[in-house]
Amino acid sequence: GAICFLTIAPASTPAESIARTWNEELLAAVRLSFPDPPVHSRNLFHVSVAIYDAWAAYDPTAVGYFHRETATAADVAAARHEAVSYAAYRLLTYRYSTRRHPTTSDDNALAAQANFDSRLAALGYLASNDITVGDSPAAVGNRVAETIINFTAGDGSNEAGGFTDATYTPVNDPLILEQVGTIMNDPNRWQPLEFVEAFSQTGQPLEFTIQSFIGSHWGDVWPFALSREPGQAVYLDPGTPPQLEGTGDAEFKAGVVEVIRRSSLLDPSIGPMIDCSPGKIGNNTLGTNDGTGYGVNPVTSTAYLPNMVNEADFGRVLAEYWADGPESETPPGHWNVLANEVVDHPSFERRFGGPGGPLLDELEWDVKMYFLINAAVHDSAVAAWGCKRAYDYVRPISSIRYMGGLGQSSDPNGPSFNSEGLPLVPNLIEVVSAVTTQVGGRHRHLGLGAVGEIAIRTWTGEPEDPATQTGGVDWIFADNWLPYQRDTFVTPAFAGYISGHSTFSRAAAEILTRMTGSKFFPGGLGIHEVGALEFELGPSAPVQLQWATYYDAADQAGISRLYGGIHVPVDDGPGRIVGSMCGIGAWNLGIQYFDGSILNEAPQLTVTPLPNFRFRLDWRQYRGLFYKVQRSPDLQNFTDEFPFVRATDDRASYSIGLPFPTPNREFYQVQQSE
Repeated sequence: GAICFLTIAPASTPAESIARTWNEELLAAVRLSFPDPPVHSRNLFHVSVAIYDAWAAYDPTAVGYFHRETATAADVAAARHEAVSYAAYRLLTYRYSTRRHPTTSDDNALAAQANFDSRLAALGYLASNDITVGDSPAAVGNRVAETIINFTAGDGSNEAGGFTDATYTPVNDPLILEQVGTIMNDPNRWQPLEFVEAFSQTGQPLEFTIQSFIGSHWGDVWPFALSREPGQAVYLDPGTPPQLEGTGDAEFKAGVVEVIRRSSLLDPSIGPMIDCSPGKIGNNTLGTNDGTGYGVNPVTSTAYLPNMVNEADFGRVLAEYWADGPESETPPGHWNVLANEVVDHPSFERRFGGPGGPLLDELEWDVKMYFLINAAVHDSAVAAWGCKRAYDYVRPISSIRYMGGLGQSSDPNGPSFNSEGLPLVPNLIEVVSAVTTQVGGRHRHLGLGAVGEIAIRTWTGEPEDPATQTGGVDWIFADNWLPYQRDTFVTPAFAGYISGHSTFSRAAAEILTRMTGSKFFPGGLGIHEVGALEFELGPSAPVQLQWATYYDAADQAGISRLYGGIHVPVDDGPGRIVGSMCGIGAWNLGIQYFDGSILNEAPQLTVTPLPNFRFRLDWRQYRGLFYKVQRSPDLQNFTDEFPFVRATDDRASYSIGLPFPTPNREFYQVQQSE
């Protein structure tokens, strides 16, 4: 679709920073790669760290995250330009070419590498300059990348094994899309889909036809600012979602009804015009949709102008724009694009923390912005996918087909009753009767044989020619329902609870709010205009998505998944809350690296003797820090170093053996890595 950010370009646009240059290369590589949100969140963060650590090496105050060294240069600006370029180039090459995602095509990996090579050459640097020894900026950048590649190889992502996880097995057999209905062993648990022909969310053909749970192990990947107690399975646990025929049965059914209701609004031929301006929508309490907009634009002190949009077009545009479909940068990368657009606004001023804060140059702003936003989205992936694995929650495609196939759960004395069936809602969810199938009846096209079946009024599915046709809305059999998505994609290959879109988006919104010192977009208004859809013809007229605040944009990302039939409301609200905690946590920790105060955090270590001359080291966990353990026969001279240990590792302790039996004379200390 044609998507653009509506701003008035400044008379003269300053040259983009070298951090922005490599961020754009990173986003381009994501668009060419298999759409695996957790993997891309990790890559976005680690490449941003590479850029930050190379920049910080030449800063007298800032402290590197993965790699720490102090570098000097006669021309610091030139040295940073070179060091950042080599650090980013090496890590991008490794992540998107050398060790690319296993389902990314060879052609796409080659295209990504060609882009990296071309960019480095255009900057005047040599790809063959892989030196890691010495004081040159190239050596600094190469060392940064080498540190990150080596250290994060064991971060729990199973990079060496193609990010796979052999420990997960779905409890439900696949939903065969070619057939009607579905059978579920547990209707509260995730069900993979089986396609005749499958494509990724970015439109790439897939070799497999049955989904595997993407990122089922991601809750154990090293985070940035998250911490949990030993034995705690989930970071920021939102609690068990409502269960069909269990605790929260009514809420479960209401959520399914809400998805069907939103799908019933996607016919532009009957959609009413509604005001979608910030004067009417947005300004929600965290985790809810209770907002009624804003009285005035706080920047201009005037009311927001009405933004009249066909309701069906609004829902369809929301679903497609935020879906991050073909050739997109995926949901976590989407917020890098938004952040870049914010900075490009002609009235934007790079004051860190808002008015009164220090005015940063382009490079320093971008370096810190990418570090913080991508730390937040990386933590969001760890937190959200931890929940997805722990709760293994069902998607609407399975719920609606399963429940609709069983019957209705509203009237025990009525036809087709089943306590696990769909609730009846007039003009939305109904039992087909002999009357409604007669000539002129609303279910007449379903046929006399449909009597007793459950019919729903909903989007009818992708049309034969999406370029010239719409699916529209009509009555269909509930057990044949499809979400507003491509037939070859339908629903992501992982569990629903909690929504990644909601978590990623709110986390990034928290960072932008704190960095800019305001929750409002520059000028009090962010706008995206969409002129063409991908799934079907439309919209009827160009649609403007308008947001007063970053939070409003994040909330729309969450709501979009209901229109798209991907999530139920309970996936969305808790996702926003968890995302908020991820964003605030990443901010509070991240800024300590900028001013060096992170070095003031010290772990509390307890050494416990164990049999066979071994010791157990227990520490109080500190977020984001990496430690090394040193041993010496006296307190003044620490000599032998043990490998790094991660403060937020699942293990609360490490057992370390001694090469010689003198435990009573050994002393230990733990310090941050240099």
